[in-house]
Amino acid sequence: MPGIFKKVVLALLAGAMTGAPAAAQTDNYPNRPIQVIIPFAGGSASDVISRIMLNRMSETLGQQFIVENRPGAGGNTGTAAAAKLTPDGYNLVITASGPLAANRTLFKSLGYDPEKDFDPISLFAVLPNVIVVNSKLPPKTLKEFIAYAKERPKQLNYGTVGVGSSQHIAGAFFDQVAGVELVHVPYRNIAQYPPDFIAGQVPVGFQLLPNILALVQKGDARPLAVTAEKRMAALPDVPTTAEAGMPGYVTGAWFAMLAPAGTPKPAIDKLYAALAEAIKDPKVRQRFTEQGAEPVAPGPEELRKFIGSETRKIGDIIRKAGVQPM
Repeated sequence: MPGIFKKVVLALLAGAMTGAPAAAQTDNYPNRPIQVIIPFAGGSASDVISRIMLNRMSETLGQQFIVENRPGAGGNTGTAAAAKLTPDGYNLVITASGPLAANRTLFKSLGYDPEKDFDPISLFAVLPNVIVVNSKLPPKTLKEFIAYAKERPKQLNYGTVGVGSSQHIAGAFFDQVAGVELVHVPYRNIAQYPPDFIAGQVPVGFQLLPNILALVQKGDARPLAVTAEKRMAALPDVPTTAEAGMPGYVTGAWFAMLAPAGTPKPAIDKLYAALAEAIKDPKVRQRFTEQGAEPVAPGPEELRKFIGSETRKIGDIIRKAGVQPM
């Protein structure tokens, strides 16, 4: 915090020295469109849910958000690019548990520091994973699937949006809790996953709902359980992992908005206020629920603490899985 505070003070002094007080620069903020980098592919869960929120935030702020999808390296590519942008309130990143927590254990170097290079704005969505199998596979329940997988060590593939993603962590954690050996297949783009899932090449998933909803609706995927403490409103007939006989197995993804470190506090405050207002909107909450997401808006300091706790928790899962840093 002292380092970030110092940067803000220096920015304020610089504004005063140039004859343009910082207050004057932020009083009318925002007065132009705001760029947002999402380090995942268009159409992914993070992209879909983020755009729902950003559209509502634009109504409050009176400016558009210009989204740029920059997938790659488990979200590191886009997140690293965002860390280097000008900290003026017009450059933001919406990223997830992978780039902010898991990848700190999975990669030797990220090209950024999640806690030093960003000013947190807020967590805004928490999503459980949905355990799905190709509908042509015999298992009809989670217990049946575990037994099926135990008989086929290293023969069943599960697809994810990349190393360090919530799906990857969920799969690694599942191996540890269930005592099975599944094979991780990372994809650069989530659009590549459904065809392989349908074909039976990658017949298992620990996916976020938006990524497999169409597969479930068409009958190509059979949902076995949701990795949460309560059932999803969007999948009311699908049991939780505890109900399905696997207590203690709770995983999920989370999405958060951040700005490059040194962004003026008045801009951070306005962005958080707009985000919180969006999250309170019944229409936004309904659309989040349809996507399998729980809307939240705890604020900057809570996000800062959350990133630290998640880094420790997820790092422990990764180390137990024996995954070597890349």
